[in-house]
Amino acid sequence: MISGLQIAMDELPENLVWEILGRIRKTGDRNSVSLACKRLYELDNEQRISLRVGCGLDPANEALASLCNRFPNLTRVEITYSGWMSKLGKQMDDQGLSILSGYCPLLSDLTLSYCTFITDLGLRYLASCSKLSALKLNFTPRITGCGILSLVVGCRSLTILHLIRCLNVNSVEWLEYLGKLETLEDLSIKNCRAIGEGDLIKLGPSWRKLKRLQFEVDANYRYMKVYDRLAVDRWQRQWIPCENMQELSLVNCIISPGRGLACVLGKCRNLEKIHLDMCVGVRDSDIVSLAQKSSNLRSISLRVPSDFSLPLLMNNPLRLTDESLKAIAQNCLMLETLRISFSDGEFPSFSSFTLNGILSVIQNCPVRELALDHVYSFTDVGMEALCMAQHLETLELMRCQEISDEGLQLVSQFPSLHVLRLSKCLGITNGGFRTLIGSYKLDLLAVEDCPQISERAICGAARSISFRQDLTWMY
Repeated sequence: MISGLQIAMDELPENLVWEILGRIRKTGDRNSVSLACKRLYELDNEQRISLRVGCGLDPANEALASLCNRFPNLTRVEITYSGWMSKLGKQMDDQGLSILSGYCPLLSDLTLSYCTFITDLGLRYLASCSKLSALKLNFTPRITGCGILSLVVGCRSLTILHLIRCLNVNSVEWLEYLGKLETLEDLSIKNCRAIGEGDLIKLGPSWRKLKRLQFEVDANYRYMKVYDRLAVDRWQRQWIPCENMQELSLVNCIISPGRGLACVLGKCRNLEKIHLDMCVGVRDSDIVSLAQKSSNLRSISLRVPSDFSLPLLMNNPLRLTDESLKAIAQNCLMLETLRISFSDGEFPSFSSFTLNGILSVIQNCPVRELALDHVYSFTDVGMEALCMAQHLETLELMRCQEISDEGLQLVSQFPSLHVLRLSKCLGITNGGFRTLIGSYKLDLLAVEDCPQISERAICGAARSISFRQDLTWMY
């Protein structure tokens, strides 16, 4: 049987065999097929361009060398040690990165996660990878700014750089160097404690090329860090050319009026997606300016902080109001996703967005996905208004305690709704699903941690049901 397969495979044109291998997506299936005959094995080795490995590498460096030698055309490599324990064998170290740089001349995309043995020396080895255009580091605690600088000096084609929980990156000369190269298009810095908002000014001319920026500050560390006011002041005196920005995500940031990241919000003419999560200092004027410049905006997510105690911003109006939502409704006529959330601890009287403000966006924009979390102002009256939302396909209600059975029963009248997700909604009982049972209007109904709803009661309310009950959040 094997010999017959060998003869058949030898007779097939090489381009056809490549086409067959290219349609096999799962790594396990590719491995199995490559063992069927020598020709498939050799062609698979040539065609394999991506590799994902982790705790199974033992001994790590030797195993990695064997894999890289077998697959000479690798362009994308991911090495992750999530869940690693010492009994699983020693992790890959700097020598492993030396192997990658030597064996993989085509390497363009590298991800290192939980690689705790990697140091700056390993990044210096990678500096010889001239084709490297994407580097993602997730919890590599021994890496410092010096190592990243040596890498960006060597890899001058870097367009994507992600640093997540790199706690010892305490110098930012590499940011300034990247700024001069003007190649960076995607920058993500999350929970790197020594990098603050003021440091981003060092990108300089690279702001012109940047299409995606994610910047997240460690909330637990924020209040222990001296805020670099002088660094932020520099923003006010410089022009930030960010007209090509398409996606912006800011989490736990301090946004000082007229300075820092506030300068960016009003200049992103091509912005399509924005996420502002617990950003202290965002004002109505910032959102209005953003809306007026970003007519292409398709998604906006706002999570409003409840802690207004920072002395830096005490003299400025901090609460966002309906003025922001009305500006979005008037200017962002392509908006498809709206997500609004209030942080834990907000009282109903503190809600800055009223029902009228939220509905102004729904009525003027083709919103397909609406998610509300802790929004006390959204009531059964709001649910009634959604009966006129022609484009709404997905609705998520989380901790919206003013929604009752009467409001939920109106879901059957929503013209285009297919997905409904409910989480921690105290006012909804089994009776709220009466009009949905047997209608199969919904493709998916997901109910999580709602104390007055039982799994049995929602059977038949949608084609697919997801149910989870964990009430520890109430106690």
